Amino acid sequence: MKIYKSLDDFPYIEKPVVTIGSFDGVHLGHQKILKRINNIARTIKGETVLVSFWPHPRMVLFPESHGIKLLYSFDEKAALLESFGVDHLLSIPFTKEFSKMESKDFIEEILVNKIKTKKLVIGYDHRFGRGREGSFAHLDAEQDRYNFDLEEIPREDIDNIGISSTKIRKALESGDIVKANEFLGRPYNLRGNVIEGDKIGRTIGYPTANIKLDEPHKLVPIDGAYIVRVLIDDASYAGMLNIGMRPTVSGERKNIEVNILDFDQNIYGKTINLQLLAFLRPEKKFEDLTALKMQLSKDRNQVVDFFSTLNKKSNDK
Repeated sequence: MKIYKSLDDFPYIEKPVVTIGSFDGVHLGHQKILKRINNIARTIKGETVLVSFWPHPRMVLFPESHGIKLLYSFDEKAALLESFGVDHLLSIPFTKEFSKMESKDFIEEILVNKIKTKKLVIGYDHRFGRGREGSFAHLDAEQDRYNFDLEEIPREDIDNIGISSTKIRKALESGDIVKANEFLGRPYNLRGNVIEGDKIGRTIGYPTANIKLDEPHKLVPIDGAYIVRVLIDDASYAGMLNIGMRPTVSGERKNIEVNILDFDQNIYGKTINLQLLAFLRPEKKFEDLTALKMQLSKDRNQVVDFFSTLNKKSNDK
């Protein structure tokens, strides 16, 4: 997949099959649209183009109060889009000036004149242009003038899937990792660099890798303990993750730290991925480190049992 971060860099493409949207999460609903544009492109011997915007429009329009938490960083989203067969990702820089562009100008200047769209596929509720004034109805009314084919993914097709980025965020914020992963079609992922912590975990036999996330606006699920798959370089490990303030040791800031089972390597400075698989329990304050250690032992047993069951199911297939 080729990525363009400026309209000026976008080249001539033969028969572009285009869709538009933020595609945060690249969830099952998004995947339906991606599958459709891939099928069309194969049929007409064209190439797929996804037009997106960065940063998220609300971050620009409401810098002090946008409240946006992203499911994926730009790099994570780009990797997912490539895995689903997108040929070209055009990421248009979203600025306050760009936000004032009328929908008709967006269509004519970008979709028609720049991309030379052959076919446009959008979801039933997609809006675009200044004040979100543009819609499928507007496009449909002017279709002959714009000289590209138009297709809408019907409401019933998307609603039957029953998935939205909002639903995924709510599931993560409530600790319902299983539901979030079902909506995404894959485990939710936290990605970041391993940094030095205060090393309290190693004093009780549970050393942890402290993670600084790559994306500051990434949605971090509710505080608590989780079962995770830890990806380091090309290897995969079982792990138990804690998100929270660590009240037992009077923590002063939120930490993301993972104990990697059967692992003893120096990974400071490495980038690792944490695939969240299940929620173990809410974070709580224990009487002392001894009580915390006893709970961590129980947590570890649950992690071991979880992966044992998972491996057995995989071997039985």
